[in-house]
Amino acid sequence: MGILDKHVVLEKNATLLLVGSLLVVTVGGIVEIAPLFYLENTIEDVDGMRPYSPLELEGRNIYVREGCYVCHSQMIRPMRDEVERYGHYSLAAESQYDHPFQWGSKRTGPDLARVGGRYSDEWHVDHLKDPQSVVPESVMPKYAFLADRLIEPTYIQDLMKANQIVGVPYTDEQMENAEADWLAQADPDSDYDGLLARYPKAQVRNFDGAPGVSEMDALIAYMQMLGTLVDFSTFTPDASR
Repeated sequence: MGILDKHVVLEKNATLLLVGSLLVVTVGGIVEIAPLFYLENTIEDVDGMRPYSPLELEGRNIYVREGCYVCHSQMIRPMRDEVERYGHYSLAAESQYDHPFQWGSKRTGPDLARVGGRYSDEWHVDHLKDPQSVVPESVMPKYAFLADRLIEPTYIQDLMKANQIVGVPYTDEQMENAEADWLAQADPDSDYDGLLARYPKAQVRNFDGAPGVSEMDALIAYMQMLGTLVDFSTFTPDASR
């Protein structure tokens, strides 16, 4: 009896098929789950990664609130076409402070894992206000209202505390300076040295070019840092993992 004949026997016997399926699922589950009980960490530490600055965190919440993740993933898979189009494949460490993460492969629009620095702030403002003005074939809705919504850092420390509870390592110093850092990042005339010390590579400027801090400022601050923290010209994967 050949292999195919044996397979037919399995397919015709519901009990054998059930037992075989359970056996395969059990073995696969053990192989995937068992290592988690003895590994101290499943995410490789990568130089450059840090928690979001207060303004970036505010912008990320707006990004999630508006459902941007529904059309734009933040996960570049290690496939040639994706790497050539978007850049280095995504690392688990790049999402270690995301709650929830923005992974996926459903893309009505392009993946945004490496969008930081690819376009100017002015481009982002125009794109958010009227997407079709810069990408005629876009089906993205308009988000011009974000520029009209001025915001204050009233609850930013509470937001950071919530993230701290689920594992984001915000320090006491970062918590104490949350409101000041939030305001400093959107004001290039502020004293932002402390901000940069606490959040290396944080970008400081008036992101939407208008007075006051708006939701658009926060959203652009978040998008402009995506994919900019890790220096991939020097990054070497840990071969021991």
